[in-house]
Amino acid sequence: MEQSSLRLIKRCSEYIPLEDINKMPKGLRGIYVLYNFRPKLKNFDVVYVGMTLGGKGGIRGRLKGHRRKKVGLWTHCSIFEVWDNIRNDEIIELEGLFRHIYKFDSRANKLNKQRGFKKLKKVRDPKFWEWDE
Repeated sequence: MEQSSLRLIKRCSEYIPLEDINKMPKGLRGIYVLYNFRPKLKNFDVVYVGMTLGGKGGIRGRLKGHRRKKVGLWTHCSIFEVWDNIRNDEIIELEGLFRHIYKFDSRANKLNKQRGFKKLKKVRDPKFWEWDE
């Protein structure tokens, strides 16, 4: 088996132009990010964080769907493929965590916000000073 310095992510490619998504292999599992490039500011604003558990088209299929449904909202994407031994519930947890981070960000795109990540609420403990080391 290949060696990687990361436990969850097998490989990634970042800031891929929208027109290059057809070059991606089918069936990739993992997390993806949609960005809107703002040339004057030279930055990439996050529009959406999503995930796929593989299946028919994988990340490529999801991006093609977003290209049709979210026309004009994004220009680039990043993909983060997970290792084969990463369970689907772990991918879902990663996506939930990333989207939770944007929940109260005033600059976050409405598409990226979610009501909450129930599993994260179950482990929330505001009394961090009482946590064991």
